[in-house]
Amino acid sequence: MRMFQRVSCSSFHAGSATLTPVASPARLALRATATDTAPRIVFAICVLAVAARLILINQPYVDHWSWRQSDVAAIAHNFLQNGFRFGYPQIDWAGNAPGYVGTEFPILPFIAALCYKFAGIHEWVGRIQAVILFAVSLPCFFLLVREIFGSTAAVWATFFYSFAPVNIFAGRSFMPDVPSLSFAIVGLYLLLRYFEHNESSSFFVAAIALSLSFLIKITSIVTVVPLAYIVVGRLYQTPGVSQNGAAETRMISTGSSLERVNGSERVKRRTVVGAAAIFTAIALLPSVIWYWHAHQIAETFYPHHFFGAGGIRIESFSWYSQIAQQSLVSSLTPTLSTMALVGLFVTQSRDRSYSRLFHWWLAAMIVFIILVGYGNRHRWYQLPLVPIAAAFAGAGCAFVGSRISSRFAGITSSIVLAVSFLIPAFVCVRPFYESSAAQLRDAGLELKKLTPSDALIVAADMGDPTIFYYAERKGWHFLEQNAIYNGTPDDSEQAIENIERLQRGGATHFVVTRNTFWWSQSYPEFVGYLSKHAMLIETTPEFRIYELCSAVK
Repeated sequence: MRMFQRVSCSSFHAGSATLTPVASPARLALRATATDTAPRIVFAICVLAVAARLILINQPYVDHWSWRQSDVAAIAHNFLQNGFRFGYPQIDWAGNAPGYVGTEFPILPFIAALCYKFAGIHEWVGRIQAVILFAVSLPCFFLLVREIFGSTAAVWATFFYSFAPVNIFAGRSFMPDVPSLSFAIVGLYLLLRYFEHNESSSFFVAAIALSLSFLIKITSIVTVVPLAYIVVGRLYQTPGVSQNGAAETRMISTGSSLERVNGSERVKRRTVVGAAAIFTAIALLPSVIWYWHAHQIAETFYPHHFFGAGGIRIESFSWYSQIAQQSLVSSLTPTLSTMALVGLFVTQSRDRSYSRLFHWWLAAMIVFIILVGYGNRHRWYQLPLVPIAAAFAGAGCAFVGSRISSRFAGITSSIVLAVSFLIPAFVCVRPFYESSAAQLRDAGLELKKLTPSDALIVAADMGDPTIFYYAERKGWHFLEQNAIYNGTPDDSEQAIENIERLQRGGATHFVVTRNTFWWSQSYPEFVGYLSKHAMLIETTPEFRIYELCSAVK
C-alpha cells in the first residue's frame, strides 16, 4: 500500500511527533541549531555579531547620532534625579520648565535609570539594552528566513543582518530603533509559527512582542503589512492544502467528504478571524493609549514637543535619490545590495508558504520612506531595510550556490563573497563612530565646573542636547523656537531679541561652540551686543562661555 507523506518546510523534520511551544530565547536558539552545519555557523555569527557591538560601547555620546542618544540619556537621568514618573519623560532643553515631552514608550530610559542606581551612570548601561535585544532577535530572524527561503538562505541572511554597517552601529546605540525592530522580528516569526503549528504560547508572545515594538518606536507600524499578509494567507488558504502549500495526507474522494472539509475550513476561518481580532487588540491598543497620552503631554507642557513630529512630508526626487544611494552603499554595502536584488527576483518554490512576506515588508517600507520623507533624513528610519535586504540576499546566495556543482568552487565563492561584504562593511561603519559633538561634551563638562547647579544655559548648539546632558544643567537651544530643526538666526536683530527674551526667563549663561563660531562674522551686531551685556568667562578653540548680565528689565 502506498503511503502518503506530508511535504513540510517547517523547522522540524518530517515525522516529528511533537512540537514544543516557543516561549524563550533559549528554546529559539536550540531550534535554530536543528540542522547539521547551520547551527555551528549561526552560533559563530551570533557571537561575533554581539562582540562587534561591544566595541566602544562606553564611548561618550559624541558620535554622529549624539543628539538622539543624548535626549534618551537625559530622560533616563531625569528619571533618576526627579523620581521615576514613567508617564512623564523629561528633557533638559526646556529652560526652567519641567520639560515634559511626548515621546515613545520610555521603557528603555526607565530601565537604564533603574540600572544607574546600582551600576552608576555610564553610557554602556543604556546601550547594552540594544545589544541584548539584538541578540534575542538573531535566532528568530534565522528561523523566520528558514521557514520562507530555506536553511542555506537563512544562514547567509543572518550573516548579512549581523554585519550590515548601519545595523552594527544602531545595535549599540542608546536609541529605541533596534529594540523595536528586534521585537518586530520576534513577533513576525512567532505569529508565523502560530499559524504553522497552532502554538498558543507563540500567539501571545508574538502579540506582546509586537505591542512592545510599536510602543518603543511607532515607525515599526509598517510591520502591520507583513503581519496582514500572514493572516490573509492563512485565512484564504486553499482547502485540502497544508499550511506549507503541500498536499495533505488525507484524500477527498466523495461529495460528503468534501462538504465536511469545506465546513471545517469555514470553522478554521472564523477561528483565524477571531484570533486576528484578539491579536490586533493586544498589539495595537496599548500604543493607541500611550501615544494619545504622549500627544496630550506635548500639547500641555512647554516646549510642546512630540518626538518625530513633522516627519510626514513628501520631498523632492533628489531627496529620495540621496536616501537610496546612502542606503544601498553605506548602510547596507554594495555587496549586500547586489545580492538582495538577485534574491528579490528569485522564483520561490510553491511548496513554501508565505514566500512573499519580505516582498510585502519591502513594499511597506518604500511607501513609508516616501510618505515620511522628511523624517527619513535620519538614517535609522530605514533600519528595517536591513533584515529585508538580508533575507533577499540570503535567498540570492542560496540560488547562486545551487548552480555551483563543485564543492571547492562553492567554498571558494562563499569566502570571496563574505570578504567582499565584510571589508566594505568595516569601511562604511567607521565613520559612524567618529566624533561630531566632542566640543559640545567638552563645553558641557566645563559648564558643570563653572556654573551653579541652578544655572540656566542658552546654547548655540544647532539643536544637539549633548551640551546639556554633560553639563547636568537645564536651559534652551538657541534660537528658542525650532532650534532642533534650524538653529540659525535670520539676522542679528532676531538673535538679540531671542537672547533678551531668554534672559527675562532666567537665562544665566550663553555658550557657542566650534560649529557656531561662524556667527561672529555673520552676526556682528549680535556679537557687539554680547560684548556689552555679557562677560566672557571661558574660551577655548572648541567653545566660548559667557555669563549674562542681570536680566533685561
